[in-house]
Amino acid sequence: MAVRAMAKNVGISPRKVRRVVNIVRGKRVKAALEILDFLPTPVAREVAKVVRSAASNAENNGMMARDDLRIVEIHADPGVVLRRSRARSRGRTSRIIKRTSHITVLVDEEES
Repeated sequence: MAVRAMAKNVGISPRKVRRVVNIVRGKRVKAALEILDFLPTPVAREVAKVVRSAASNAENNGMMARDDLRIVEIHADPGVVLRRSRARSRGRTSRIIKRTSHITVLVDEEES
């Protein structure tokens, strides 16, 4: 049975998160965390948090061995969009869009 962990309203756009998520999709949890630790982007830290959380949920709640876990599904969906405005010349304003994302990780034991 797959175990899930989610991080909601992460202050990074889903497009940036998907670049990192695609790298670790389908890998074992231990290998994915090693990859994420050495990626130079701050997004990797947020994704690693969710992967660690899913692994801990599987270990504590699902009674699964941490060494046998594999990332079955991982995706980044768009979250709440904050809209702000910035003053421009001649009394006008322009819109600033601050995107957020929901990161979801599903881990499961791999069949031996």
